[in-house]
Amino acid sequence: MDRTTRRHRRTDPRLLPLVGALVLAAAIVAVSAAVATGSDLPDGAGDVSTIFALVLMITLGAVVKVPLRIRSTIFSFAWVETAIVIGLALAPAPWVILCTGAGIACASLLSRLTAIQTAFGIAKHTLVAAGATGVILLLDRRWPPDGFWDLFLLLGAVYLVAAVLDDLLAIPVIALASGTRITRQFRNHLDLRLAGFAVRFVVAVFTLLILRADPRLLLAVPPLVLSLHLAYSARIRGRTEQQAWQRLARTTDALNVVDLDNVLTTAVTQATELFSADEVEIELRDGGRTVRGGTGGITFDGPTGTPTDVDGTIVPTPLEGHDRSVDVGVLRLRFRGPVQLSEREQYTLRTFASALCTAVRNAQAYAELARVADEHAYAAAHDALTDLANRRHLLDQGTEQLSARHADGVTALVLIDLNHFKEVNDTLGHAAGDQVLVQVAGRLRGAAQEGDLVARLGGDEFAVLLRGLPAPAVAAHRAETLLAALHEPFELDGMRISVEASGGISAAPATGGMAELLRRADVAMYQAKRAGQRISTYAPSRDTADLGRLTLGGELPRAVADHEFIVNFQPIVDLGSGAVTSVEALARWHHPIHGMIDPLRFLEAVERSGLLPAFAEAILDQALIAAAGWRDAGFDVPVAVNVSPRSLLDARFPGSVLARLRAHDLPPDRLVLELTETLTLSQLDVVDRVLSRLRDEGIRLALDDFGTGYSSLSLLSRIPVHELKIDRSFVTTMESSAEAAAVIRSTLDLGRSLELDVVAEGVESEPQRRALWELGCTAGQGHLFARPMPAGTLLAALHRGAGGHPGTLAPPLHDAGAVIRLTQSRRQTGRARPDRLPHLPA
Repeated sequence: MDRTTRRHRRTDPRLLPLVGALVLAAAIVAVSAAVATGSDLPDGAGDVSTIFALVLMITLGAVVKVPLRIRSTIFSFAWVETAIVIGLALAPAPWVILCTGAGIACASLLSRLTAIQTAFGIAKHTLVAAGATGVILLLDRRWPPDGFWDLFLLLGAVYLVAAVLDDLLAIPVIALASGTRITRQFRNHLDLRLAGFAVRFVVAVFTLLILRADPRLLLAVPPLVLSLHLAYSARIRGRTEQQAWQRLARTTDALNVVDLDNVLTTAVTQATELFSADEVEIELRDGGRTVRGGTGGITFDGPTGTPTDVDGTIVPTPLEGHDRSVDVGVLRLRFRGPVQLSEREQYTLRTFASALCTAVRNAQAYAELARVADEHAYAAAHDALTDLANRRHLLDQGTEQLSARHADGVTALVLIDLNHFKEVNDTLGHAAGDQVLVQVAGRLRGAAQEGDLVARLGGDEFAVLLRGLPAPAVAAHRAETLLAALHEPFELDGMRISVEASGGISAAPATGGMAELLRRADVAMYQAKRAGQRISTYAPSRDTADLGRLTLGGELPRAVADHEFIVNFQPIVDLGSGAVTSVEALARWHHPIHGMIDPLRFLEAVERSGLLPAFAEAILDQALIAAAGWRDAGFDVPVAVNVSPRSLLDARFPGSVLARLRAHDLPPDRLVLELTETLTLSQLDVVDRVLSRLRDEGIRLALDDFGTGYSSLSLLSRIPVHELKIDRSFVTTMESSAEAAAVIRSTLDLGRSLELDVVAEGVESEPQRRALWELGCTAGQGHLFARPMPAGTLLAALHRGAGGHPGTLAPPLHDAGAVIRLTQSRRQTGRARPDRLPHLPA
């Protein structure tokens, strides 16, 4: 095996001593051969011709070779050892050793190798010739032997030593020159090297037999050698190309990740191996980012334009798709010496660049989607004025904390309300009031301890979630510290304003969760206001609302048996045309004594009781009966029903829903099941099969209150929903809050990207309707169109229509023919607010 390294190759510090040792050993051998030749000098024209033939044969054996590029180094499989073995049959061994050095020198001059490469080649082959000679001398046999088997065995021993010695001398030098491990270099193309050795051995045997039989037959040897050489070269190229395509396939598979850093790291390391480059550089146009490295990973990640220390050949390729319509950057292969890629390598490079372009675009798109989702989630979880957590985020964090309270200590909530804050707004204006609220938020944040969550619930009401308390009594001390922070006057445009506050404290209840904790803190705060105190701790004995709930809870069995639970319906309309596209079911308790009871007062008790299945089944039946009646009257609109996460944990739930649809002769796509964003990822692992079954059967799924803090990109990617519903809080404030409008806009963009329907909740005015339509929202619900009503009343409204157009509840935004549909609206569905349908069980 020969090695040809291009110029400007960085030299390994261990390489020069190794080559020097080989040159020294070869010099000793050459001197010894020269001394031996002194007693057997060439005599006559025949000997001179023999020497000339030896030099020519070895030169051709070194020049005619199979090249293989590793980085900017060319490694070659040559015929030198074959020429040496044949030469030993034609001339004395000392002549062969000296002629070997001369022939390799001539070949090096023809190939224009560097001095160190020439010295290494001469030294290595001189030592190989000496090794072959040593075997003959050691066996003390006549060369070449007379008998065929003697010739075969002795030549096998000589050739084996020459071949092994050639590898032992070449492989360490090649490994140091190319920066690869010796063991890996030894395994590389081992099967082809063995096959090549065998072929060259057979050629040597036949050549010696021909020499012994009739030297004139040697004319047939060159064509035979040339044929074998071409076949061997083709085999080497075929193996190399096969391995290259296999590596390309593995590389493109490895690029199928969504993290941009992983894509770039994979591309750099794999491209270095795939194209045998010294360094790979990827320049991205978006952001001016450049990364470069090698097989060991990324060595540079920074701004474009930073120089590299790898000088030599640069092979640039644009990162563009097959149609060349998108260009995301440039891929550069760097080599420390001159390199010319083959046609196959150039095609492989273009294919790799196209795959990398696609991977980078996918990763950038995913990163942008994740960024928008993160901004969306942050805006939905924080108050726009004070940057404190908002109510939803407080409920989210509190629920998570209460689930682990036994391990983390006592959880408590302090609710703080500013007294007479309305006077600040009325006297100084709302701008001054906002400044006061910002300063209050800053003081509360500064007075809270690490781990506490400070939130603004709205208006002049704040809350602080205290976590990991050693005892409930500590909450009162912490509340005093928080309110003391508000004692000092506030500086406002040169004025000093004093603000008083009242606080209520509640420790985590045994049942009821975060909603109950917040309610109790609110009760305690108003107890403090009524008593003229600054702080009050929740006392169950003074909580009349809680006693009322307990009373209602005891009446639930009778209410279910007497069918006191009824369903009202609120339509969802096309914002452009005013046509009804679907209807949402809302639950009510028609109490014989207390009248119509809001679900907030009884839903929690229903879900905690064992009556939830019967209660929800009755609500579902009423909703489906109403939908069937509307269809028979000519208004075929879907009906939306809320479903509890508890129901989705039951594998029998899809079958139960489908049975009710069949009983009422309704197709599955007439029912929309709305999912709350309180679904946790742990629950999702269980409900995946249930949701997939429901969707596969044709039932539509919707994700309610999207953007209020519970949603996340991972949640949306796991639930196979058809529809998103924008929470009413964003619609209510969209005209006065840029953040709310941004949340709505990003939700609509997300819906379009994922091909989901989007419904806006809480549309109360025509300006809101028009603003939503201009943002691209095509469906909405709210009091602007209709309040919740019985099924019969809604049917009458549909017959009557708006402006004499049945099926509409509002006049169109534009004249007929002037409406430009921003998206193709599919059937829209809705879900209840706090007064909506309770969770549907299996």
